[in-house]
Amino acid sequence: MSLLDGLEVGQVVAERSFPLTRDSLVRYAGASGDFNPIHYRDDVAAAVGLPGVLAHGMLTMGFAVQPVIDWLDARGWVSDYQVRFTRPVVVDPQLGAVVSVAATVAAVDDTGARIDLTATVGEQTVLGKAQVRVTPLD
Repeated sequence: MSLLDGLEVGQVVAERSFPLTRDSLVRYAGASGDFNPIHYRDDVAAAVGLPGVLAHGMLTMGFAVQPVIDWLDARGWVSDYQVRFTRPVVVDPQLGAVVSVAATVAAVDDTGARIDLTATVGEQTVLGKAQVRVTPLD
């Protein structure tokens, strides 16, 4: 069965939520090499005018595409991925944050499909124009 079989514009193909803690941010900093202190120190974040410690943009971007990767399985690949960072993800020291992602089919053609991603924290969208182009392997 082809990746494109049965896909319809407006269809939600994947949804997932990703809990974040300050520990998550420190682990990601170690893996990515991005040790900017705005990602783990409240005093530094406040000193530069931020509302709190922020999740790394690339971590948020990775969370947003992961449900599509899982949905694709071995039927296709991501041939393009673009986002605009519209709002920072503030990670509370006690409560953390939860990034929720919904992946919706926006267009289908003979060569693949465009999947639009909605990434939110609470009621606020944190990525704008988040779009993934998927291409079938067959």
